[in-house]
Amino acid sequence: MSRRRFFAPPSAFDSELGSVWLASDEARHLRDVLRLQPGDEVYVFDGEGKEFQCRINSSDRNRAELKVVAEALPARPESPLHITLAVALLKGEKFDLVVQKATELGMTRIVPLVTKHADIRLRDASDAAKRVARWKRIALEAAKQSGRAAVPEVTAPLAYGAFIQEKDGASDGLRIMFSERDGESLDGGDSPKPDSLIAMIGSEGGWADEEISDAREAGWRIVTLGGRILRAETAAIAVATLLQHHFGDLG
Repeated sequence: MSRRRFFAPPSAFDSELGSVWLASDEARHLRDVLRLQPGDEVYVFDGEGKEFQCRINSSDRNRAELKVVAEALPARPESPLHITLAVALLKGEKFDLVVQKATELGMTRIVPLVTKHADIRLRDASDAAKRVARWKRIALEAAKQSGRAAVPEVTAPLAYGAFIQEKDGASDGLRIMFSERDGESLDGGDSPKPDSLIAMIGSEGGWADEEISDAREAGWRIVTLGGRILRAETAAIAVATLLQHHFGDLG
């Protein structure tokens, strides 16, 4: 039987890791959807990589108290490769799909990028905050479904010019811009696997010429996936898969 998994942040655990409280949404799912009762076994992950075997003490519609039995290995291991996936803002539910699949594929950090040809323009800070809150919920649900105990960070939208200057802990300098033109092929070869890398994917309209040249000057490697033109959301999912296959734990 598959694990019945719930999320609780580290702050929901008591100081001795003896018990944990589930907030309202998780408590309602436990009681009203799964119909679980006191004494039933469940698993709780904290979003930072830890998972615990628990038993239900009590529950109502607003919260549930669980006894922590033991720390458990997560249902699925984390990839040894830490990948930041930066994707230009996309219309409608396309970015939702990217966040969901990137989480399932083991991305560590997801960055919405404001680029010259981005498919949408944010109205204001409130608009950005609402979108990020939605993406974080999607990442949490995808982590729960895929067995991950770590939920990827979803940042606030970042300006392209500022983002290409950051390193994000990639000490080996592996930063890759995926472009439909002016790039080389990605060759995993026999080179040592990096511990972390940053990958960047453009919008439906692609990259502006100056964005490609700015990235190259900032030390980014420009890579082209192949001869076919991919939709932006397809490219993001393909890149996440390709990087995990070449450098991570996929295949």
